[in-house]
Amino acid sequence: MIDTSIEFCGVKMKNPITVASGTFGSGMEYSDFVDLNRLGAVTTKGVAITPWEGNATPRVAEVYGGMLNAIGLQNPGIDTFVSRDLPFLEKYDTKVIVNVCGHSEEEYVSCVERLAECDNVDLLEINVSCPNVKEGGIAFGTDPKCLNNITKMIKAKAKQPVIMKLSPNVTDIAEMARAAVDGGADGLSLINTLTGMKIDINRRAFLLANKTGGMSGPAIHPIAVRMVYQVAQAVDVPILAMGGVSTAEDAIEFIMAGATAVAVGTANFANPHATIDVIEGIEAFMDQQGIKSLDEIRGCVK
Repeated sequence: MIDTSIEFCGVKMKNPITVASGTFGSGMEYSDFVDLNRLGAVTTKGVAITPWEGNATPRVAEVYGGMLNAIGLQNPGIDTFVSRDLPFLEKYDTKVIVNVCGHSEEEYVSCVERLAECDNVDLLEINVSCPNVKEGGIAFGTDPKCLNNITKMIKAKAKQPVIMKLSPNVTDIAEMARAAVDGGADGLSLINTLTGMKIDINRRAFLLANKTGGMSGPAIHPIAVRMVYQVAQAVDVPILAMGGVSTAEDAIEFIMAGATAVAVGTANFANPHATIDVIEGIEAFMDQQGIKSLDEIRGCVK
């Protein structure tokens, strides 16, 4: 018998697999292809206190080893999310992780306060790659003091456990992890996308209207594994790892590096069944290796 269940920030999940925010809608969009009951959790698209239109198009570009996106966190806002998406997810036997975004401390806190009223939300994932408009557009997640402060503010209002989502676009990921944990973070997720650019040489123009976008996909996986390992060595909180997961091997790498849970992201666009393939692959690996619990291999590389 094998046991794929995990506990993340006190929340029991049937297996360690969820989806990366922004790659799966809020579950409804993939429910015709994936049995959501099979997932350890569904992580929603970013939700803000008010609707966001997102960036101008084109917003997505295929590149070697992955994709660039500059969606701009387009979302319908908290009111629509609470009235439409959460009731849909209630029908399934899976945990719900809500990704929260904002342009100011007040926007984050207002959204978190609304979600505190929702009993069907299990965990909050806070996207700190958003630009802090009050500080000239610097992302919350690229300045340790800013990250520490926003974490404290959110923890003071949150009912659910708080996962701070770290940006890889920093000099020292461990420093950022410590800043978030010192601010009260219950868990961490990483990595978010890496900033990249693609030029169309025939049009002599940028492929994205935004010029730059977030790089995701298999090409960033080794970078993500390294950062997850560094963070696991630096802090003692559960880690939700993501970055280029396409196979069970990719997910198991993250677990061996110290992650508790793993999110499948860009792979969902090419293979809507990717999450189930990864879950079944983990089960097969555990059976072949005689592993009864994922605790046996978590953080086994030093």
